[in-house]
Amino acid sequence: MTTHGKKGLRRRFAAAYPSWFYLPAAVIFGVLFLFPTFASLFFSLTRWTLFQYSFIGLANFRQFFSEPFLVWGLVNTLIYAVVTSGSKVVLGMLLGILLTSNVMARGLLRAVVFFPVLVSTIGVGITFTMLMHPTNGLINDVIAAFGLKGPAWLTDPRFALLSVAFVDVWKGVGLATVIYIAGIVSIPAEYYEAAKMDGANALQRFWNVTLPLARPATVTVIILSLIGGLRSFDLIWAMTKGGPGFTTDVVASVIYKQYQAGFYGLSTTGNVVLFVLVAAIVVPLSFVLNRKEVEA
Repeated sequence: MTTHGKKGLRRRFAAAYPSWFYLPAAVIFGVLFLFPTFASLFFSLTRWTLFQYSFIGLANFRQFFSEPFLVWGLVNTLIYAVVTSGSKVVLGMLLGILLTSNVMARGLLRAVVFFPVLVSTIGVGITFTMLMHPTNGLINDVIAAFGLKGPAWLTDPRFALLSVAFVDVWKGVGLATVIYIAGIVSIPAEYYEAAKMDGANALQRFWNVTLPLARPATVTVIILSLIGGLRSFDLIWAMTKGGPGFTTDVVASVIYKQYQAGFYGLSTTGNVVLFVLVAAIVVPLSFVLNRKEVEA
């Protein structure tokens, strides 16, 4: 090989050298994400056990969408995700504004708001299950002190799903608040000073300065909350196990119940449906929100 050819080979190797640093991440991504994803897609088309499988095509999907309780779990998942994510956005924004103002004991209040995020989800679920007990729970005892009768929070189908959603919001709003605090404190003070000089009151400053400039924080909270709501399982299982009946079943709890019953192919189908559901909602929403942010 000529000297010129050796130099060219060295240059090509030097140019490709940084790309090799992607290899470990690519291997981990392939093993932990791509392989399980394609394996799930394949096994959702089969009836399988730990030792054998038989290909049955789309039969699992037809059964999934023909079973009323499975479709109910899908509807509950959407309701739960919308309620929890919407509540976290609104409450997180309000708490973020409060905790970036000159309120007394601001540092302590920030710690108090964020503390539930650090607590075990199962522990929170068990605690609120006792607090929401229809006869011996502290919440209904407080309501009874005002001469009112509290509902059966977790055993009445009208309240059960929203009761669990309330606990989810209580536990997760601290993270949304921290994201909003970071977004709000990054807004230059000059904007607020200019708005004050123009005669804008507090509500106008919020609407015209804080809300649009905290948009990246809002997008982050919406996406994270939606993903968490759509994939929620542990809190629901700790508090209601999908009951009463199927009124608080979500896709994740339905999947778990199918695994318990030995319907592995049907439960794998549920995983695929959940994956498609999350992707179909989050990916376009993220694209739209981020595009509007760039246009703004």
